[in-house]
Amino acid sequence: MEEIDEELEEEMMQQLRFKATELLLREEWKESIQVYTHFISLSLNHLSKTTTDSDRFNKLQKTLCLAFSNRAEAKSRTHHFMESLEDCNQALKIDKTHFKTLVCKGKILLNLNQYVNAYDCFKSAALHDHDIQNHNETLNGYLDTCKKLEYQSRTGVFDLSDWVLNGFKDKTPELAEYIGPVEVKKSGISGRGLFSSKNVEAGTLLFVTKAVATNRGILPECDEDSKMVMWKDFVEKVVDVATKCRKTYDLICRLSTGEEEEMLQVPDISLFRPDSELSLSESVKPEVGKILNILDVNSLTEEDGISAKVLGKNSDYYGVGLWILASFINHSCEPNARRLHVGDHLMVHASRDIKAGEEIFFAYFDVLTPLKKRAEMSKTWGFSCECNRCRFERDMYDRNQGLTEIEILLECGSDIGNVVVRLEEGMKRWMLKGGKKEKGYLRASFWRIFSEAYQSERSMARWGRRIPPAEVVGESVAEAVGTDERVLKMVVEGLRRNGASGGFVEMEKEMKLARNVYGKVIKKRKAVKALLELCLCKPTC
Repeated sequence: MEEIDEELEEEMMQQLRFKATELLLREEWKESIQVYTHFISLSLNHLSKTTTDSDRFNKLQKTLCLAFSNRAEAKSRTHHFMESLEDCNQALKIDKTHFKTLVCKGKILLNLNQYVNAYDCFKSAALHDHDIQNHNETLNGYLDTCKKLEYQSRTGVFDLSDWVLNGFKDKTPELAEYIGPVEVKKSGISGRGLFSSKNVEAGTLLFVTKAVATNRGILPECDEDSKMVMWKDFVEKVVDVATKCRKTYDLICRLSTGEEEEMLQVPDISLFRPDSELSLSESVKPEVGKILNILDVNSLTEEDGISAKVLGKNSDYYGVGLWILASFINHSCEPNARRLHVGDHLMVHASRDIKAGEEIFFAYFDVLTPLKKRAEMSKTWGFSCECNRCRFERDMYDRNQGLTEIEILLECGSDIGNVVVRLEEGMKRWMLKGGKKEKGYLRASFWRIFSEAYQSERSMARWGRRIPPAEVVGESVAEAVGTDERVLKMVVEGLRRNGASGGFVEMEKEMKLARNVYGKVIKKRKAVKALLELCLCKPTC
């Protein structure tokens, strides 16, 4: 009777194994996981009863090892990476040289930015491969990828030049996560902030981080309904990732909800490093309300525009994402850092020289606008900006009527060249203590009038002798509040308009400002020049 029961049980296990394999081949991942789970449970129970027949026991062990490996593959395809790693480890307990499991574990670790551990798995798989002829090219590809990403992660040496030179036509480059000279500390501005741990030059890469989740698309301008649908899908993606990975959920929960900022702990930067310890704990049930509050405060939009550059995308491209480390960066109207979006990765570099111990700032909104407009935009973010520039401009408005008169002239539709001249002459009279930098502040605030004046042949014909050259205005703005493509475009067009471009000094000015905008990850001069020409072709003002 017992033999008949065992035969029936073995037959059931055989059927389950065939069904699970068929589902796996059809890429029906969730269904295959369910069937493999049933099969594994029966196999473990069967193994506990099989103690005397060593051949049968060994056969069951091999079958169980493959089942764990296949379930790991299915779980990885549904992004249950931690659970998938647990299955890989169970399979390797049975057979530490199991080729398929080693490859599966290597791919999961690579996805989790564990480059050294992933390399070890692929190396071990190569050593124990019985079909080296067919697998050699694939394994070498994985090994090369691991070495490249580990080098990037350790050194911060990235080069997007070839991708740029090819017109962004190739697939998005593979990038490692990297954390450079930065640390999280208490901020004098608001709550916690990200600080530079050493002196860095403009263009220096500060960190590279992969999104927890993103949602993107090509949207018509001002299509708020579509943006709301995109936001809802994005929130669902973040909750899904948080549910599947406790480490990610724990890191998300370290972000601010916008309340009780001073009570929040300052996390050590090591927590965000790609080689930080993995937790193989079970999946968690996140607090959706808390995640919503966190996303309201910390999500970044990635538009081809002011504070971010999405390389290779057009002007209708819109996206939203959560990058945890970047969420610690506060706003300033004189920012010193910019971000580049490359695939799911965010590359953050210094847009001006930054001293050791200095806080790193983004522009949350367009800072080439007047004080009043910036104050309105900061309110929508729930704060009042107290940066040096805003304090200086508030004091200027309080001490004299000059800036108010200029705004009145603009509202009355006065000749734009005349308004620029009034501002420049006013700055001479006002005896600005900060000299060039404070001029840069005011020129940045009235950026629109300078831009329109330089583009108006009539204004330049009438007022040009009394208006500073475009490159002088652009350089002073870049020095005072950092630079973006509009500033870069003004400087380069000014140099070329005056016939100065082409000389060594002028070319170096162009290249320096371009690296401040795009960062030193664009290393080849040809690639920087290609981006310069692209910038000049675009309506960035």
